[in-house]
Amino acid sequence: MRNNTEVWKKWPKANLSPNARVVLERRYLKQENDQKCETPEVMFYRVASVIAGAEEKYGKNPQEIEDLTKEFYTVMANLEFMPNSPTLMNAGRDLGQLSACFVLPVGDSMEDIFDALKHAAIIHKSGGGTGFNFSRLRQKNSMVRSTGGVASGPVSFMKVFNAATEAVKQGGTRRGANMGILRIDHPDILEFISCKEDNRDINNFNVSVAVTESFMKAVENDTEYDLIDPHSGKSAGKLPAKQVFAKIVDHAWRNGEPGMIFIDRMNRDNPTPHIGVIEATNPCGEQPLLPNEACNLGSINLKLMAAEKDGKTVIDWERLGYVTRLATRFLDDVIDINQYPLPVIEEMVKGNRKIGLGVMGFADLMILLQTSYISEESTAFAEKIMEFIRTESRIESQRLAKERGTFPNYQGSIYDGKIELRNATLTTVAPTGTISMICGASSGVEPLFAVAYTKTVMDGTALIEVNPLFEDYAHKYGFYSKELMSKIAERGNVFGLPEVPEWVQKVFVTAQEISPEWHIRIQAAFQKYTDNAVSKTINFANTATCEDVAEAFRLAFELGCKGITVYRDGSREQQVLSAGTKETANPAADFKATAEPETTAKLETTTESEATASAPMPTIKPRPRPPVTVGVTEKIKIGCGNLYVSVNADETSICEVFTNTGRAGGCSSQSEATSRLISIAMRSGISVDAIIEQIRGIRCPACIRREGVNVTSCPDAISRVIKKYKDIGVNGNSAIINRNKTEEPVLSDDLKKTEKAVIKKAQAAVAIDNACPECGMPVNHEGGCMVCIHCGYSKCG
Repeated sequence: MRNNTEVWKKWPKANLSPNARVVLERRYLKQENDQKCETPEVMFYRVASVIAGAEEKYGKNPQEIEDLTKEFYTVMANLEFMPNSPTLMNAGRDLGQLSACFVLPVGDSMEDIFDALKHAAIIHKSGGGTGFNFSRLRQKNSMVRSTGGVASGPVSFMKVFNAATEAVKQGGTRRGANMGILRIDHPDILEFISCKEDNRDINNFNVSVAVTESFMKAVENDTEYDLIDPHSGKSAGKLPAKQVFAKIVDHAWRNGEPGMIFIDRMNRDNPTPHIGVIEATNPCGEQPLLPNEACNLGSINLKLMAAEKDGKTVIDWERLGYVTRLATRFLDDVIDINQYPLPVIEEMVKGNRKIGLGVMGFADLMILLQTSYISEESTAFAEKIMEFIRTESRIESQRLAKERGTFPNYQGSIYDGKIELRNATLTTVAPTGTISMICGASSGVEPLFAVAYTKTVMDGTALIEVNPLFEDYAHKYGFYSKELMSKIAERGNVFGLPEVPEWVQKVFVTAQEISPEWHIRIQAAFQKYTDNAVSKTINFANTATCEDVAEAFRLAFELGCKGITVYRDGSREQQVLSAGTKETANPAADFKATAEPETTAKLETTTESEATASAPMPTIKPRPRPPVTVGVTEKIKIGCGNLYVSVNADETSICEVFTNTGRAGGCSSQSEATSRLISIAMRSGISVDAIIEQIRGIRCPACIRREGVNVTSCPDAISRVIKKYKDIGVNGNSAIINRNKTEEPVLSDDLKKTEKAVIKKAQAAVAIDNACPECGMPVNHEGGCMVCIHCGYSKCG
């Protein structure tokens, strides 16, 4: 990265809100020795400079590259365009992995399964999310000839992938996210549909059923459909389509899982069918990819594409065209600069050169145009905007193809002989999560979550956050008052408030007021001109029925969507009941009676002893990491050099262990994994002595053979340090921690009450499995993702 600080300091300052700067500091800005060492402007320059540097490969001179750097910097600093989070975090840094979306194949052998698991861990550590289709795995209880045993089935291996994801922190900034997919005709489809019946199970996965058009036709005609043995390719029985569909609907009604992807439709739009078949998508479903393929995404802020003309707000098509073409070039350059986690992924990505340019701030733009989100005008705008973006993006991709050549897999693609493009796909509508917070825009193509809400800051102070566009309207049209803002913050919306003009109520409609039909119509309007897919959550009121959800699934299919994700308000705020214990009507309750007798017996019948054996073991949830810990670090000589072991504790006991290897190297990944598992075990209540007993004395040849080394392995070294300081929390550190606590500012009684209320609210949110994992406050479900408006956390980046 060139570091011409005198140049970029003359460029526009980033147009960021105070809240956006806080989000950037928490998640994106470069750190050294736990200290931030860049400003948002330096970050934007870092990204722009690195990405523009790709142009050198295509003959651009230094001045041309500097000019392009300024253009890239300006659209980001102006918040008109923002790349996906890994690009902001990693461009110009050692990691250098810039893609958000990956799909990995899972083959039907132990070697293939654990290769996929290893590759997923590498990708998660680099900041990406992964999608898997488990349909190649043979069904549960089928014979494995090589061992003489029986297969455990796709769901059991999903749990292994889930546990591995839990252990890997993405590049120190993001937790891993996965998409798990199973075809509707897999013999284990019933187990898969219910695999997330408990919200705490497989919680690092979104799950979707890959639905075929023949299945949807069978649902419509109320006929049976074939199950296919993935190992032999032969029929494995039949199931009644309508009842399987009802089972999917029932579970989606309960907690939003599973979603549906329309796999035949995705493959119909597969630009390179000669290279492979699309099996899976990224975690939020908007990016269908071939096995071992990745894609980098970016979004245009439509909120800033409005302009005043003759006293009226209109779309600035000229500016939108410029930003679209520049963003297309930016994303194509990312492909060349990217440091890929695996060679096979680099080969696939550079062969197809897929990019995913999308939008955010659509709801804001409709507000500026004084157009209701739930109107024919809104869907017409959605189509017109996306058609324009795809057209302008293709114009730029054609220009790049003339400069640099078409994507290598062009021959045999759907474009061969029709139009020469640099990129196999160009447009994707992704959930924008955190980057929309940075840009001060509504997320993706979602409606407003709330017109106003109460936000609690770290000291317990409650602040009212009002949508700035609504506040402008309130002042402009003379109905602003602090009392009104407080009233709106309590309820979130303005529907039915006599103080707010009726036409303003229609313009500022929020997600919970919008019928599922309109959510789907907006998704379908954007999908019409989107190469890949559109990520959107179809919100339902808590009172919605299973039939309401079923109708949404049918409508999404009819209107040409490539997938659907639903969320019924409050459905994850309670323990979801298992099938058979629910008192309300269950649309799949008569499934067993209507299924084919032989198939039903094979898939569903269990003996009493089998039911007891398969009953789930009670799970232990580790207590959260304490906010304050104190500890010691000891250097120990090992066979590979030096190992630094840190043992930290709170007032009670040791609660975490960290390891770091010296310059000479060593098994850093293995010692890190060991320390992570030890930390989780400690916070789960497992005795320190039991942990010491398990890991002490483990032998490593590198330690045993080297003179002067007094430990037998890295785990043995860790056990010795833990044993030496195992009473640290009860004795020395408790005094330090308590002293630190007494030195904190003394809070007033009122503020103490507020602080307790905030903590209680956060704890309640954690208890209902609907909480932000970082601040504990309730989260929103939008764009097929989970987002926290309080601290900026987004499950999907």
